[in-house]
Amino acid sequence: MGIFDQMKQAMQMRSEAKRIQQEIEKISVDYANGGITVTAKGDFTIAKIAITPETWAEVAAGKHERFETMLLNVVNGALKSVKKTTQEHMAKMMQQGGGMGGLFGK
Repeated sequence: MGIFDQMKQAMQMRSEAKRIQQEIEKISVDYANGGITVTAKGDFTIAKIAITPETWAEVAAGKHERFETMLLNVVNGALKSVKKTTQEHMAKMMQQGGGMGGLFGK
Protein backbone atom coordinates (compact mmCIF):
# COMPACT_ATOMS: atom_id res chain seq x y z
CA MET A 1 0.00 0.00 0.00
CA GLY A 2 1.46 3.33 -1.07
CA ILE A 3 1.52 6.56 0.86
CA PHE A 4 -1.40 7.96 -1.11
CA ASP A 5 -3.50 4.90 -0.34
CA GLN A 6 -2.64 5.27 3.34
CA MET A 7 -3.58 8.95 3.26
CA LYS A 8 -6.84 8.13 1.52
CA GLN A 9 -7.64 5.47 4.12
CA ALA A 10 -6.78 7.87 6.95
CA MET A 11 -9.11 10.51 5.48
CA GLN A 12 -11.88 7.92 5.15
CA MET A 13 -11.38 6.86 8.76
CA ARG A 14 -11.50 10.49 9.92
CA SER A 15 -14.67 11.12 7.96
CA GLU A 16 -16.28 7.95 9.32
CA ALA A 17 -15.26 8.80 12.89
CA LYS A 18 -16.85 12.24 12.49
CA ARG A 19 -20.05 10.66 11.15
CA ILE A 20 -20.18 8.20 14.05
CA GLN A 21 -19.63 11.04 16.55
CA GLN A 22 -22.52 12.97 15.00
CA GLU A 23 -24.77 9.91 15.31
CA ILE A 24 -23.77 9.44 18.95
CA GLU A 25 -24.53 13.08 19.74
CA LYS A 26 -28.12 12.51 18.52
CA ILE A 27 -28.74 9.84 21.16
CA SER A 28 -30.80 11.02 24.13
CA VAL A 29 -32.07 8.93 27.04
CA ASP A 30 -34.49 9.89 29.81
CA TYR A 31 -34.23 8.18 33.18
CA ALA A 32 -36.74 8.88 35.95
CA ASN A 33 -37.25 7.88 39.56
CA GLY A 34 -38.77 9.47 42.65
CA GLY A 35 -40.01 12.60 40.89
CA ILE A 36 -36.68 13.32 39.21
CA THR A 37 -36.08 12.93 35.47
CA VAL A 38 -32.63 13.25 33.92
CA THR A 39 -31.92 13.42 30.19
CA ALA A 40 -28.45 12.20 29.21
CA LYS A 41 -26.97 12.54 25.74
CA GLY A 42 -24.79 10.11 23.82
CA ASP A 43 -21.72 12.22 24.50
CA PHE A 44 -22.29 11.59 28.24
CA THR A 45 -23.47 15.08 29.06
CA ILE A 46 -26.61 15.85 31.02
CA ALA A 47 -29.05 17.81 28.86
CA LYS A 48 -31.84 18.29 31.38
CA ILE A 49 -32.87 17.65 34.98
CA ALA A 50 -36.57 17.95 35.84
CA ILE A 51 -37.91 17.77 39.39
CA THR A 52 -41.57 17.53 40.27
CA PRO A 53 -43.14 20.02 42.69
CA GLU A 54 -43.82 17.15 45.11
CA THR A 55 -40.13 16.30 45.23
CA TRP A 56 -39.23 19.96 45.79
CA ALA A 57 -41.74 20.00 48.66
CA GLU A 58 -39.90 17.09 50.28
CA VAL A 59 -36.63 19.00 50.03
CA ALA A 60 -38.28 22.07 51.57
CA ALA A 61 -39.54 19.83 54.39
CA GLY A 62 -35.95 19.02 55.29
CA LYS A 63 -35.31 15.77 53.41
CA HIS A 64 -32.11 17.01 51.76
CA GLU A 65 -30.10 13.81 52.14
CA ARG A 66 -32.85 11.71 50.58
CA PHE A 67 -33.10 14.14 47.66
CA GLU A 68 -29.33 14.16 47.12
CA THR A 69 -29.24 10.36 47.12
CA MET A 70 -32.16 10.15 44.67
CA LEU A 71 -30.61 12.76 42.38
CA LEU A 72 -27.29 10.95 42.38
CA ASN A 73 -28.99 7.63 41.61
CA VAL A 74 -31.05 9.10 38.77
CA VAL A 75 -28.04 10.84 37.18
CA ASN A 76 -25.99 7.63 37.40
CA GLY A 77 -28.94 5.65 36.03
CA ALA A 78 -29.26 8.03 33.07
CA LEU A 79 -25.54 7.82 32.32
CA LYS A 80 -25.57 4.02 32.57
CA SER A 81 -28.61 3.85 30.30
CA VAL A 82 -27.14 6.18 27.67
CA LYS A 83 -23.86 4.19 27.75
CA LYS A 84 -25.78 0.99 27.01
CA THR A 85 -27.82 2.67 24.28
CA THR A 86 -24.71 4.18 22.70
CA GLN A 87 -22.88 0.83 22.72
CA GLU A 88 -25.88 -0.90 21.14
CA HIS A 89 -26.16 1.81 18.50
CA MET A 90 -22.47 1.58 17.61
CA ALA A 91 -22.58 -2.23 17.44
CA LYS A 92 -25.57 -2.00 15.10
CA MET A 93 -23.72 0.50 12.88
CA MET A 94 -20.70 -1.82 12.68
CA GLN A 95 -22.86 -4.86 11.83
CA GLN A 96 -24.61 -3.00 9.03
CA GLY A 97 -21.31 -2.50 7.28
CA GLY A 98 -21.15 1.11 8.38
CA GLY A 99 -18.67 2.29 10.90
CA MET A 100 -14.99 1.69 10.69
CA GLY A 101 -15.43 -2.06 10.40
CA GLY A 102 -16.00 -1.64 6.68
CA LEU A 103 -12.66 0.09 6.26
CA PHE A 104 -10.72 -2.85 7.60
CA GLY A 105 -12.56 -5.59 5.80
CA LYS A 106 -14.83 -7.68 7.96
